[in-house]
Amino acid sequence: MNSHQAFRFALDPTVRQRRMLASHCGAARFAFNWGLELVKGRLEARQENEEVEVPWNLPALRREWNQAKEARAPWWQENSKESYSSGLDALARSLGNFSAARKGKRKGRSGFPRYRKRGRRDSCRFSTGSIRVDDERQLTLPRLGRLRTGEETVKLLTRLEAGEARILTATISREADRWFCSFTCEVKRELVKANGHADVVGVDLGVLRLATLSTGEMEPGAGALKRSGRKLGRLQRRASRRKKGSARRRRAVQSVARCHRKVSNQRRDGLHKLTSDLAKNHGQVVIEDLNVRGMSSSGRGTKENPRRNVRAKAGLNRGLADAAMGEFRRLLEYKCGWYGSRLVVAPRFFASSKRCSGCGQVREDLSLKERIFVCGDCGMEMDRDLNAARNLVWWAGENACQTTPPSRLGGDPEVALSARETENGRREDVRPGAGLADLDEASTGSVPEPTGLTSGSQLGVPYVPC
Repeated sequence: MNSHQAFRFALDPTVRQRRMLASHCGAARFAFNWGLELVKGRLEARQENEEVEVPWNLPALRREWNQAKEARAPWWQENSKESYSSGLDALARSLGNFSAARKGKRKGRSGFPRYRKRGRRDSCRFSTGSIRVDDERQLTLPRLGRLRTGEETVKLLTRLEAGEARILTATISREADRWFCSFTCEVKRELVKANGHADVVGVDLGVLRLATLSTGEMEPGAGALKRSGRKLGRLQRRASRRKKGSARRRRAVQSVARCHRKVSNQRRDGLHKLTSDLAKNHGQVVIEDLNVRGMSSSGRGTKENPRRNVRAKAGLNRGLADAAMGEFRRLLEYKCGWYGSRLVVAPRFFASSKRCSGCGQVREDLSLKERIFVCGDCGMEMDRDLNAARNLVWWAGENACQTTPPSRLGGDPEVALSARETENGRREDVRPGAGLADLDEASTGSVPEPTGLTSGSQLGVPYVPC
């Protein structure tokens, strides 16, 4: 079975190669901004004359660029043609997403493209030309030539030599003062039907603890942003006091970017370790369909209806961002397909926190401050998150399916279980603009089950196994 997989390597370029890498990313940014300026001008002219054509897709933007590049960018030959095509392709995708969102073909919100700034997510993609991995420490890109890597490329090189992978595109990017190259490859993978484990584990995600397993294990998570908060604040204050445009301000900004990169790496490392352990050592993993957008919405409200506890809500949002619950699910989805386990996603409004895992009684109210769940019927006392994790296991058992789970490697648009997922990665039932009032209903387990509910199959959501 063929699947797409990315291989990312840190680069170790020379001073001259660093200038060339920055030049290619700058060329992509220039082409993006030039195309956006052209589109805005044509849209204004179209209001007076409806016959004016607006270049909205990549072929149209390329034709306009080829006609204007000699006048607008006489230096265009200094960089690869792929750099300009990369910027125009990014603009075409943004315009397409904007149109699809307005027509209702794309879930979620997608605003009109904005101009790109220097130093913000510098990147450039190559799809044609000399793109290859030469040896364990060398790779080749168009116009950039041979670049040395800061880490070994054996993992990808072995697959390329064995004919198990094929490079599709290569993307260079910069994080703080380091350069990276990411290869998008088509990889041949063997289908793994099972990993040898038959157990079921429920995973309840949270802010105080990243994950609480139904087995009683508790994963605190990296907490990288919280641990680096004081240092990051100190660096940001130092950068704000420097004069704009000065060399000292540039170095201070680099220090802030390096701190952010370290936080991101720590968070990514913790998520990868946890998701790999779950996918390899359990036969079935049960999680909730969390509405992260609604949970992390702003608590300020409006002028007519201002909200209270704005600072506390901001702290909660910071914790949600540091936990990266959406990234946790994304990693778990494809790793379960890799290692032969099954991912089950409970419906969003299943009251996992309110239901007693001992007797099945559902409480009418449960505040976020109550960390110990106490059942009024059977008297059971248990940690709130552990009780929710065990309820997820119960829900998976009530909705068990006897069919063989299909593989996730074939591009099946269905999510692991009940929640459907569109091709653009957004859930169908995401409600754009969910406010603070929806916080308690955003998969926190505070929504009571319907009256008379005896099993999860009565929730009206079909079970689709991974």
